[in-house]
Amino acid sequence: MAIVDRKWLTLIVVCVAVFMLLLDITIVNVALPDIGRSLHADFSDIQWVIDAYSLMLAAFLLTAGSLGDLLGRRTVFVVGLAVFSLASLGCGLSESSTLLNVMRGVQGIGGAIMFAQSLALIAEAFHGRERGTAFGIWGATVGASVAVGPLLGGVITESWGWEWVFFVNVPVGVVAILLALAYISEGRDPNAPGIDWPGLVTFSGGLFLLVFALIRGNPEGWGSALIVGLLIGAVVLLVAFFVIESRVSNPMLDLSLFRVPTFAGASIAAFGLSASMFAMFLYLTLYIQNGLHYSPLEAGLRFLPITLMSFFVAPIAGRLSSTVPVRALMGVGLVLVSAGLLLMHGLTVNSDWTALLAGFLVAGAGVGLVNPPLASTAVGVVPPQRAGMASGINTTFRQVGIATGIAALGAVYQSVVENNVRDGFAALVDGRASTLAHQVATGETAQALAQVPGRSRGTAAAIVSSSFIDALNTLLLIGSITAFVAAVLTFCLVRTRDFVAAPSGEAAPATAH
Repeated sequence: MAIVDRKWLTLIVVCVAVFMLLLDITIVNVALPDIGRSLHADFSDIQWVIDAYSLMLAAFLLTAGSLGDLLGRRTVFVVGLAVFSLASLGCGLSESSTLLNVMRGVQGIGGAIMFAQSLALIAEAFHGRERGTAFGIWGATVGASVAVGPLLGGVITESWGWEWVFFVNVPVGVVAILLALAYISEGRDPNAPGIDWPGLVTFSGGLFLLVFALIRGNPEGWGSALIVGLLIGAVVLLVAFFVIESRVSNPMLDLSLFRVPTFAGASIAAFGLSASMFAMFLYLTLYIQNGLHYSPLEAGLRFLPITLMSFFVAPIAGRLSSTVPVRALMGVGLVLVSAGLLLMHGLTVNSDWTALLAGFLVAGAGVGLVNPPLASTAVGVVPPQRAGMASGINTTFRQVGIATGIAALGAVYQSVVENNVRDGFAALVDGRASTLAHQVATGETAQALAQVPGRSRGTAAAIVSSSFIDALNTLLLIGSITAFVAAVLTFCLVRTRDFVAAPSGEAAPATAH
């Protein structure tokens, strides 16, 4: 087969793999209520379905890039595809929430291995102007995965069941492996440094302990020995990680990059966007399906305004970044995300999904404004030979934002629900308000209501519904504040003079779009 065919097939295989792994961040959201009912999962288990994947993707992404340099990028890419596909099969076959979450973590490792090699494989296959075209297609694939995820998840869940959200990855993965072995050329770095094992262990361990503590804080009690121990362990490991990275010769995370204010600003923007808008997707999905009683497909359709707005605004932002300061695009985009979340705030028990519509549209436009200049800024302020690590760090901050955002918002959500229900139930049940409130906060609402005297059950159900709405409004407000703080820091930190070989104005390098 001609060389031109090989490189375009390389692009197709890489884009299919990236589409598949990023789709698994959003496609699963609308299946979560069905997963919870099928596996009798509590609220913490539901959070882990998303967090286990994002956490492992974040923890292994930077290390996976070094692994490809050492062992061969095609080989490592194929291994990642195999791990991801087998873990997807394991997810679909899971009969308990614990097994599902373990498989989701393995999926995240496979996704990190794939994602870390994707841009390097494209860069090896394409040169000159064609490389820019290939990167543009890769970027469009990333945007499309976010845009179609909720709808596709709804269609699959409603048509075949939640298991098929994972099963569909298996045949796609097998075909991608065969094509990769046949048409992608092998490449490695003969001067590649070794793996930063101490950095990997301390980083992944610290993140895991932090997220685990945030998720289990309310059920176990924030003052319990377990939670206090987990938080102390997380701090110790993360501090050790930064100490190690500042001393080793070839760190997985080069801390010197953060001396460039614009790089730090881009990292904050990535974290802030994910910890606010993308972390909220879980709770908005639970509201639309459990609170408003829409089916998975109906829920997916109702997320289209935000995903399509983001998809259509992103190319406009990409073109504007050659003339409009990227600081303005990212800052305004984050302000729009903040405003969108604030517009969703104020829900009542009588609200319908249309109460979210204006916020969806504004927040979607904000996401579309942020993403293209954010990606180009992360790599535009470092020398070309360090662009891979810079891009990996930015993606890592995105995934850490999702994982910690979901966990932290979940802790607030449970606390608000438990406090409100306890206060409301105090006059309905004798001495059991705290116990029943704890059950409601951890997802055992039906069991809690069954213990309320029949004459008071309607009142109790209304208290529970009102508590859920109050908690969601609190999360929307926190998300709005998070996005706004990220916007302010982005405006303050991103600077024209930090760009390497920046063109006139404040644009990112053209090769980064």
